[in-house]
Amino acid sequence: MRPVQTALRFAAFILAFTSLTFAQQSTNTPPVPHAKTIHLKHVLVIGETKGFEHDSVPDAMVAIFEMGRDSGLWDTTIRTDTELLTKKDLGRNAKNLDYFDAIVFTSTTGELDMDDSQKKDMMTAIHDEGKGFVGIHAALDTNYKWPEYGEMIGGWFDQHPWMTFNAPIINEDPSFPAVRHFPHEFVKYDEIYQPKDWSRDKVNVLLSLDPSRLDYSNNPRIHRADHDFAVAWSKMYGKGRVFYSTLGHTEEAWSDPDIRKMYFEAIKWVLGMTDGSTASHARPSQP
Repeated sequence: MRPVQTALRFAAFILAFTSLTFAQQSTNTPPVPHAKTIHLKHVLVIGETKGFEHDSVPDAMVAIFEMGRDSGLWDTTIRTDTELLTKKDLGRNAKNLDYFDAIVFTSTTGELDMDDSQKKDMMTAIHDEGKGFVGIHAALDTNYKWPEYGEMIGGWFDQHPWMTFNAPIINEDPSFPAVRHFPHEFVKYDEIYQPKDWSRDKVNVLLSLDPSRLDYSNNPRIHRADHDFAVAWSKMYGKGRVFYSTLGHTEEAWSDPDIRKMYFEAIKWVLGMTDGSTASHARPSQP
């Protein structure tokens, strides 16, 4: 999907949801509990793609917009460019990184349009100032020429060995708020990325593929000899909380209450609203 198509599709989504919201508010929509006591946070969602373009980008954007609106916890600024990823005064009533509390990359791909000063500002905002970061799916397939980005998010994309399939997943940290609603073992139809320059010693693996239920035959895309395929993790980057998950490749994923809840709780966590571990742990014993 091209950028213009993405923008038009997103505009149609927002128009539809705005109309629906107005109708609900005119009838029986209850107010958000304790809305006056909540300090509204500000979330910047980036959907720029310089490589493969996922059809699910608008769906993810709308979902995050809805989460903030319906919960009353944050407002959402949505961009398909990177202009706001700076600390420079942009004028024109434009916001910059000083305004936002968290950044979300929604299946961004390739080398994003960011100069060196923008890259430094973004890393400073996360590492030194403690702003949160959530990476969705192809956020791992982004900025290969920017070493600090890979260090911040935890690695980079290195193929998806099984393409989109019924992925057998293990919940490794059921105490973490973004995954506690999942059972110990479950299946999701999604595309699972294989990470490179990644180690579970540097992250807290939350979800992973069950290696005993994978097909390894005649699959040249499998590059990890340890068969350790993380599906979601949490980590710290300096003072900033970072969450990443490969789930969310398909448009249908964003209609799945489990996936929406995972990212809702992930955003709350990177905003500091809930507690969850970032300590690494040993891989679960295999049968």
